Amino acid sequence: MTSKSCAAAASPGCGANCEGGRLVERGVKVKLSTSTGRRAKGRRMTDPEPEACTSMPEVRAGVDAVDARLVALLARRFAYMRAAARIKPGRDQVRDETRKAAVIAAVRAQAVEASVPEAFVAETWERLVEASIAYELVEWDRLRAD
Repeated sequence: MTSKSCAAAASPGCGANCEGGRLVERGVKVKLSTSTGRRAKGRRMTDPEPEACTSMPEVRAGVDAVDARLVALLARRFAYMRAAARIKPGRDQVRDETRKAAVIAAVRAQAVEASVPEAFVAETWERLVEASIAYELVEWDRLRAD
């Protein structure tokens, strides 16, 4: 991999951290393509394609890498919840059932498109959205505590 400037991968003010030609998201290094400076399909060099795995250690390494990225993405999602808590003027605006329904409908459609179990994705997002709302309420209160 040739060294690329992180500016090629991240927009100014995007909050991305760069380290040695790699984009670092919450401690997870993401390989950048040598030709474009953009993410190389979101995988580390050590992540084998699932179809290319020939041993359980390879499968487990791939799953572990995906899990680390999922945690990094969750951290980013909760950072947006902190931003929402900061921006929303009223505590009563934290829970938005219309938005919640739209989010869950969108991920259901994405699950179908990606051929992953739709019911599992919907149940997971139901819990994720409820946890996000609870977190946002705590943050809203914290930011306005005297």
